[in-house]
Amino acid sequence: MSAVLRRLKRLGARGSHLGIVTVFTVFAAFPFYWMLLTTFKRTSDLMNIKNNPFLFNEPPTLENLHVLFFDTMYGRWLWNTFFVGVLVVGITLLLAVPAAYSLARLTGRGGEQLGIGIFLTYLVPPTILFIPLARVVSNLGLKDSLWSLILVYPSFTVPFCTWLLMGFFKAIPKDLEEAAMIDGYSRFGAFVKVVIPLSIAGILTVVAFSFTLVMQEFVYGMTFISFASQYTVSVGVPTFLVRGDVYFWGSLMAACFIASVPIAILYNFFVDRFIAGFTVGAIKG
Repeated sequence: MSAVLRRLKRLGARGSHLGIVTVFTVFAAFPFYWMLLTTFKRTSDLMNIKNNPFLFNEPPTLENLHVLFFDTMYGRWLWNTFFVGVLVVGITLLLAVPAAYSLARLTGRGGEQLGIGIFLTYLVPPTILFIPLARVVSNLGLKDSLWSLILVYPSFTVPFCTWLLMGFFKAIPKDLEEAAMIDGYSRFGAFVKVVIPLSIAGILTVVAFSFTLVMQEFVYGMTFISFASQYTVSVGVPTFLVRGDVYFWGSLMAACFIASVPIAILYNFFVDRFIAGFTVGAIKG
């Protein structure tokens, strides 16, 4: 009898676990289902409140995709976003990785205090800075150029990513570097051969954070650029698909779905490493 009860308890625990996972999976996937559904819905289907919003009540249509790709410069905006994102990620890694490592290995309280000071610069609201930064961009002759965004975005990504990587580098024992240096590596060689491979989780977190910021940032993209051909996705889509009180919902959802799926796939493939990158500094600092 006891064996039967234990088996029932195990089955109940598994069923509960499966039910919780199913609920969270549906919750996480629903926005993508809604965007994909709306992408192929006709306007008349969307606007009729008597229709079931979760199903196709009329035959699907490709008109929303046609509007998105042929009536706007969505393809160009995707390329602009990718171009800016890759360069911002590269600049962020180039500056944040050595800065974080230096601060993490700096003895005394100076390194910790300096790291906190760097992080505090990230907390300054962007709405306060965009006016003086606009003046800087104008003086440099970068107005209406993607290079203005490439110049400004690292001012937000580098401080936060430096602080994030500091906690990660502190979690790596110094003994590993010292052992590598005893084997003949220089300090830089030990950093490249030992520290970097152990820091992949943190570096992937920096890449995801920086690229996501580029994709969703709106204020600076709108302030520094006025030519539609130089817009990023976050600026071009609401500017051209929201006209007064007219919303092109199908095309809006198509644009959001296409832009968000690669990021979602990236997060899902490396979710364990992202979690490690965000939490390791809280465990050992």
